[in-house]
Amino acid sequence: MSSTALAKPDTRNRAEIPDQYKWDFTPIFPNWDAWEAAMKDMEAKMNEYAALKGTLANGPEAVLRAQLLSDEIGKLSYKTYCYTSLQRDVDQRDNSMDAKLQRVQALFAKFGTQASWFTPELLTIPQATMETWIATTPALQPYRFPLLDTYRQQKHVLDEKGEKLLSYSAQANGTPRTVYQSLSTADIKFPAITLSDGGEVTLSPGAYMQILNTNMNQADRAKAFDAYYKTYTGNINTYASIYNGIMQRDWFVARARNYSTTLEAALEGNNIPTAVVENLIATARAGNKPLQRYLKLRKKLLGLDTYHIYDNYVPIYHVDKTYSYEDSRRLAIESIEPLGAEYGKRFREFANSKQLDVYENEGKRSGAYSMGVYGVGSYVLLNHNDTLDAAFTYAHEAGHALHSMLSAENQPFATAGYTIFVAEVASTTNERFLLDRLLKETTDPKERFLLLQHAVDSILGTFYRQIVFADYELRAHRLVEEGRPITAKVLTGIYRQCLADYYGDAMTADELECMTWARIPHFFNSPYYVYQYATCFASSAQIYKKMTTGPAASRQAAVENYLTLLKSGGNDHPVEQLKKAGVDLTKPEAVQAVVDQLDELVTQLEREAAKIESGK
Repeated sequence: MSSTALAKPDTRNRAEIPDQYKWDFTPIFPNWDAWEAAMKDMEAKMNEYAALKGTLANGPEAVLRAQLLSDEIGKLSYKTYCYTSLQRDVDQRDNSMDAKLQRVQALFAKFGTQASWFTPELLTIPQATMETWIATTPALQPYRFPLLDTYRQQKHVLDEKGEKLLSYSAQANGTPRTVYQSLSTADIKFPAITLSDGGEVTLSPGAYMQILNTNMNQADRAKAFDAYYKTYTGNINTYASIYNGIMQRDWFVARARNYSTTLEAALEGNNIPTAVVENLIATARAGNKPLQRYLKLRKKLLGLDTYHIYDNYVPIYHVDKTYSYEDSRRLAIESIEPLGAEYGKRFREFANSKQLDVYENEGKRSGAYSMGVYGVGSYVLLNHNDTLDAAFTYAHEAGHALHSMLSAENQPFATAGYTIFVAEVASTTNERFLLDRLLKETTDPKERFLLLQHAVDSILGTFYRQIVFADYELRAHRLVEEGRPITAKVLTGIYRQCLADYYGDAMTADELECMTWARIPHFFNSPYYVYQYATCFASSAQIYKKMTTGPAASRQAAVENYLTLLKSGGNDHPVEQLKKAGVDLTKPEAVQAVVDQLDELVTQLEREAAKIESGK
């Protein structure tokens, strides 16, 4: 496949990577002088906003003035933050960029204090009065949902003094996350190992995952795992202290705002019942048999005496096939044809822009993400390494990018931002379409097996593994809520029990694996985030099925409902948005359907494996 495509640059020096594979920041600001001017403009508007205190009761025009000014500040916030953050992420060794980012964050913290008056003052206006003002003032219509949703959460809003006091903690609350990022990214030194073939590899995150994805020698994978994890466990007590600080912060904020648990505090803002998470965990934990069957099948087909976490990624059958960046882009564009001409056009425009940063370089942040910049577009960070996983990562992040772009283009600023709860629907739906496209492109039985295996692995990675993470987070936070001590030993014990509950005897729980909690950025950057990968995966599975099965009319209706979801931003509570797209996550069927789907796929893999093995 990749023989005619351009090869991945054989360099980690960013200056040597062609510009076509690197971000162009000028659509955000042409230069740093423009950024400085925007910072001054934003600060002036923030001061103007603070001066509006005491005016809301004057009538709907006063409320509108505050909302319009808040929008202007918000748009500048996106641009000033993203211009700095994106450039920091391509070289996290650049201390000058850290300093600029801290300036932005300090200004945001200052505004949090300046704006602390708004919600308490708004809530002194009776809800019935506000509803009348909105109904009789057309310009207030875009703010209807966020304004009225504030009344729903009224019991968790403090008086002005309380809100101002809490606002002082905003910058300090982000410190543990910043410390973690510095320790785990900027200051980390990844070791070099010598593999069985004599080659030496520096275990950057990308290189480590490439070994796990491609190296068929279990001893090499074990050696890489041991060295990579010890990079983190060498500071295990420091990581535990940072995580304890994050959980203590979460518990402080929850109690300050009159929530009974940290989970309730994390979910109430989007009107998500805590039962969604609790039922998700309970259903997946009870549905662990297909997961364990698959791991035992892998162990058998790989001919291993013991099975470990680092054996989870290597292909069972080998095919000599790579996926260059150009391949990944082409396949992704072709795969989303069922979503129609409008979506396809926007996808191609984005795919051919300079808003994707493609290859790994020294100092660059690991992993992948999409960051929407309101009024500009989406920026996607990749570390493309020509693997099948990289091809799916491209489709995944492009799904996020298109979701953000469609939301921004079809919603006013006040409701353009969608919630995390629906964020992974578009990305995982794109992955499903890419799988279909790849299966259509090959008749080779081993290639097809590997693609089907990828579908199974997606369920493991996006559903089960994320629920293991969510289970761990919930157990750890509950210890804090009970006033129990938090140490590295305690956190490792929680994670060890989670591994036992889900994987059972199908996988050897190495002691280093029980310390996985120390290297998962989501735990430190965004607590109670990961469960949403699983709920989104369940949602996208149902939406995909509706768009690809049944009569043509119903398929088209499902596509229209899906595109409406992508365009809806945050104009309603996410559970309600998904209901409109045909998914009800308040019922157990959506979660159980994924368990059943895995069971069917494992059965199919067992049959296909038997055919391949018998043909040897």
